[in-house]
Order: sequence, then structure tokens, then C-alpha cells
Amino acid sequence: MRICRPYRNPWQSKGTVFARISLPVDPILSPRSLRNPKSGRALVAAALAMAVLSHGSARAQLFKHPVTTMKPANELISKQEPPKVTPRVLDTMTEDNSHVVVSISHQRVYLMVGDEVGIDSPISSGKAGHETPTGTFAVQEKDPNHRSTIYGAFCDSKNRIVRAGVSLEIDSAPSGTHFIGAPMLWFCRFNEGIGMHVGILPGYPASHGCVRLPANIAPLIYQKVKVGTPVEVDP
Repeated sequence: MRICRPYRNPWQSKGTVFARISLPVDPILSPRSLRNPKSGRALVAAALAMAVLSHGSARAQLFKHPVTTMKPANELISKQEPPKVTPRVLDTMTEDNSHVVVSISHQRVYLMVGDEVGIDSPISSGKAGHETPTGTFAVQEKDPNHRSTIYGAFCDSKNRIVRAGVSLEIDSAPSGTHFIGAPMLWFCRFNEGIGMHVGILPGYPASHGCVRLPANIAPLIYQKVKVGTPVEVDP
């Protein structure tokens, strides 16, 4: 036979009932027996109770409080101003008169003609330990389908990912796998291994040194620069 007993939180005032749970009528599981460490059945019951309370949905049912769930990533990241494109300036821009300015502190990139800004876009620069170098540079290479030679994934013979997020500088390929570099679309190299390319923008510096761009902005910049186009990276 089973009956419903009111559940009381020992830390709340006496008599406060939070939920009703169905328990078997068993004197061995009485509060007095639960305090007896020699009772094997009491210990099992206590362990089962802890397991139930550790489960979020069960805990919410017992205490009638909503479970605090983690917010989606897009709500936790810093919000950046969206890209701004000025068609009037972009229409007069060519590979020969454009230049690029990257601001690390503002996490923005500006594609410019003289003092006029044709594209003003958010970026994600290098994180701590992999900071994007500052200074005056120039575009050294353009590759619309570039892949990283250091960061990527180990894949099997059918190119299925076995291990993602690896670095050839510290990771070894498992037996039977090969390395495939992470895609870096619309890549414009401007300082040895550092360049601009499509990437995730979490709202803060997060790359291994490159300047990540929004997917809709990277091809526009790619089309308006050439090898030799000046790139200024400011702190």
C-alpha cells in the first residue's frame, strides 16, 4: 500500500509543505531510522533521495521553484554593432585606392578610401596569448578557400571528424586519421600566418591571431583589396 506524504523542507518554517510525493508505508524509512547510520536500508533510501534531488526537473517539482537554466550562447555574448556599409563610398572604391584599418580596442575593421569609410564591421581579433600584432602591414596573399595549416580536425578515411579543435603544434593524430585544416574563407594574409577571414564573432577577442570577419562582409573586403593594399592594425 502507498500513501502520499507531505514533503517538508527542514530549512523552512515548520508546517510549510512544498509538494506531495508518493512513498511506501515503511517504518524502517521513518525519520528516526534515517538518523541511524547502522541501518542499511536507511542509507540506501538516503542515497536515492540525494539522486532524485540532484536532478533538476525533480528538484523543481519538489520545491515548486523553476529550474535555473543556462541562457543560450547568443544571449551571453557581448552584443556588437552590426556592419555598416556606405554604398556611395563603396562604389568609388577600387583595389588601387582602398586601405584597411583594424582597431583591436574597438573590435572593428574599416575599409576606407582616403578618410571615408566604406565598410565598418565588427571583428574578433586574437585572444590572450595569441594577440593580433599591431603595426603597419600590407596584404601579402589572397585565397578565397584557404584552410589553416595548424588548427583543424583529425578525420578518418571518409573525412568524418574523429577529433575536432586540434592544433598540430601540440596534438598527435590518432592512428588511421589525417589532418584537415579549419576553413578560413576569403582569406587575406597581411602578416606571415595572420590574416582576415570568415569566422565566429563572440563579441570579444577569441582567435589565434587572425582577424575574424562576418560571412557577409569578408567577400566584400576581399573584392576591394589586392596584394599590396595597406593594412593598419591599431591597439
